[in-house]
Amino acid sequence: MYNTAVLLTGEEFDDAKNFKTGADSFGIRMLDLCGCCSELSTFGVQSQGAAMVQDAKFGMFIHWGVYSVPGRGEWVMENEKIPIVEYEKFAPQFNPTEFSAAEIVALAKAAGMKYITITSKHHDGFAMFATKQNKWNIVDATPYAKDPLKQLADECRKQGIKLFFYHSQLDWHNPDYLPLGRTGHSAGRAGTGDFNQYLEFMDAQLTELLTNYGDVAGIWFDGMWDKPDPDWQLQRTYSLIHKLQPSALIGSNHHHAPYDGEDFQMFEKDLPGANTAGFNQTSISQLPLETCETVNGAWGYNKTDKNFKSVPALIHYLVRAAGSNANFLLNIGPMPTGQVQPEFVERLRAMGQWLEKNGDTIYGTRGGPITPRSWGVSTQKGNEIFLHVLDWPDEYLALPDVPGIKAAHLFGSNTPLELKPLNGGLLLRLPKQNSDPMDTIVVLEHTK
Repeated sequence: MYNTAVLLTGEEFDDAKNFKTGADSFGIRMLDLCGCCSELSTFGVQSQGAAMVQDAKFGMFIHWGVYSVPGRGEWVMENEKIPIVEYEKFAPQFNPTEFSAAEIVALAKAAGMKYITITSKHHDGFAMFATKQNKWNIVDATPYAKDPLKQLADECRKQGIKLFFYHSQLDWHNPDYLPLGRTGHSAGRAGTGDFNQYLEFMDAQLTELLTNYGDVAGIWFDGMWDKPDPDWQLQRTYSLIHKLQPSALIGSNHHHAPYDGEDFQMFEKDLPGANTAGFNQTSISQLPLETCETVNGAWGYNKTDKNFKSVPALIHYLVRAAGSNANFLLNIGPMPTGQVQPEFVERLRAMGQWLEKNGDTIYGTRGGPITPRSWGVSTQKGNEIFLHVLDWPDEYLALPDVPGIKAAHLFGSNTPLELKPLNGGLLLRLPKQNSDPMDTIVVLEHTK
């Protein structure tokens, strides 16, 4: 983190003046996951009233599969050039008898998360559910012989958590995933297959997911970046999803601007508009937004990766996501036993404790009238504007003008803060004794 002097340009002063708010500023039907909004509106272009979980703001991502057995991340098959015949030997070793859907969902709730997105199939083609389309799945290929997604779906309904299914369009195992794209060249496939048959296979698996597991909040696609040029028949697949579950949302991690039929835009390991990861496109659509990130460096279980992000770093990312008008999907990668690493549990519970105290400034909010800065962000809910000061060591902070704002106080108390006009903007005084090392939250007061 670094500090810079606040030199506001005329354009930055206009940020607040041009800001528009409202629970449904995108004109979409809202899917209210946290009870923050009860009104629904319709955006006619989107099929079947597509929506986004904007009010929820925080979700759990779960990357789990047979790759957890070697414990070297979800890309181990590709990174170590393991052929299918050898990779399949991990399946008989995969017996997650310690998996507890109840504990996973309870952990999500304790963390303050409002929804879960779990891998139904990752790039290795291994299905984590009882598919009838092949035998390369957890029920038929492992001694566990149970369907963890069914257990999770039942528990999510019981505990009031919405469930999304991640589904990889890329498949290193299926013989019909041809011609090959950027990856999967060491899998040892024959080289004769029919891509149209693969797409039918994928649609058949999606049909199973959308008919056998109750209400599904949405499908989170990944992997089309592997070969973006072929005809993926997206509209056929998207229409199928909306036909089977009209309220299900569709998003795709293809690193391009959203295509027709997609209901939200996602950014991998980056806040909206940024591209520090090197593969995100930086344009921001008018669709609801979501950013996903890991606790350490891997999505799937990696037993040697101990580079865990700190609790303050994770909370700051959550706050910055909210200030960027986006949800934060935070990943865990369960171990081959089905248990979650204690380092993950510790961090998620700490985030939940922070949200218990400060969640009103996150849940149900949209990005505020002061656009993201190096020192922090603003969020807004109705007429309430919350300033999140994350990294500012000085006593005075210059702000752009926010129409109607004449006073300020600390969130959670009535302690007033000095706020006065300065060169067309505002100058906020943050006494050291009132600063919070995690996040100093200031409520900007409208004149009555």
